[in-house]
Amino acid sequence: MKLLCLLFFLIIVADPCSSQNTFFEPGAIWKDTEGKHINAHGGGIYSEGDTYYWYGEHKGQSSIAQVGVRVYSSSDLYNWKNEGIALAVSNDLDSEITKGSVIERPKVIYNNKTGKYVMWFHLELKNQGYAAARTGVAISDSPTGPFKYLKSYRPNANVWPLNFPLSNQKRTKKNELYEWWTPEWKAALIEGLYVRRDFREGQMSRDMTVFVDDDGKAYHIHSSEENQTLHISELTDDYLDFTSRWTRMKPGGQNEAPAVFKHNDTYYMITSGLTGWAPNAARSFSAKSIWGPWKSLGNPATGKLAQVTFNSQSTYVLTVNGVEDTFLYMGDRWNPKNHIDGRYIWLPIKIKNKKPEIEWLDKWDLSKYNSIQP
Repeated sequence: MKLLCLLFFLIIVADPCSSQNTFFEPGAIWKDTEGKHINAHGGGIYSEGDTYYWYGEHKGQSSIAQVGVRVYSSSDLYNWKNEGIALAVSNDLDSEITKGSVIERPKVIYNNKTGKYVMWFHLELKNQGYAAARTGVAISDSPTGPFKYLKSYRPNANVWPLNFPLSNQKRTKKNELYEWWTPEWKAALIEGLYVRRDFREGQMSRDMTVFVDDDGKAYHIHSSEENQTLHISELTDDYLDFTSRWTRMKPGGQNEAPAVFKHNDTYYMITSGLTGWAPNAARSFSAKSIWGPWKSLGNPATGKLAQVTFNSQSTYVLTVNGVEDTFLYMGDRWNPKNHIDGRYIWLPIKIKNKKPEIEWLDKWDLSKYNSIQP
């Protein structure tokens, strides 16, 4: 009996998968409870009770989807159990989410009225590059899936944004031809060049996130107008469609990778600029209404490598359960030569003078952290 107990003890101690993480180490290889590098890129988190669920793109060497969306679970945010594939790509060549499509930035929310878990994601159709610019939606009865794919959208077809002047709606096609990157093109863009172009088909939707407000209303925030302008769109009560209420945020501002959170009565948003896979200086904004107007607050990153946001791009801001006023910046450090090797940059967000601030930390934990500073 003593020999069996000793063998059991040696197995537990020697097993590297049994060790527990007790801190965050941004940029290091982050292993799950099985000792494998976590594969959940461009991710988002949904929490229920004491459990967090991390959804992200399952990557191979490229960004093309061959597996789908993977989900992990955790009770402490440091240690993550692989729960498998939440949304699998289809083997049906006619499916919009067939192997070879692009499935990015999955976000999951729960609908109290329907009892369904709802996943939204950026979808590009197979062999079309990034031309489709759609957003897809799937549902499940469980946070770990399997999620059933429903459909995709070009949002807000045949609907003008709430903050779009009547005079901008009536421009004629003969005035719509401009050479890119000229002052004339930029002025036309701000006045709604691409809003009018995509009015009937629906607006483009690339990098995106989903935000549920205190009143249960949900919003889909996405990069649109050839990635030049963010759109904020209200979702229907079941979170599966668009209500036709939407607004443009910072027209021509070239924001993507939106991440939204709320503290007290203020909405905050962190975005990135447009530099492809290369990192750039993040942007931050605040507003008293989800519809805006949004005030520019500058780069929230501070210190060394702030000009490239610590070599990362925003994907989500997590509000930590049970730790008052604690928000985590979640970013991806992309590796375009080998996408599976992308790393995760999780750092605390401090709110100083009503502005978010992110400072680099080599190692850190939640025990000493509170977001709100004097």
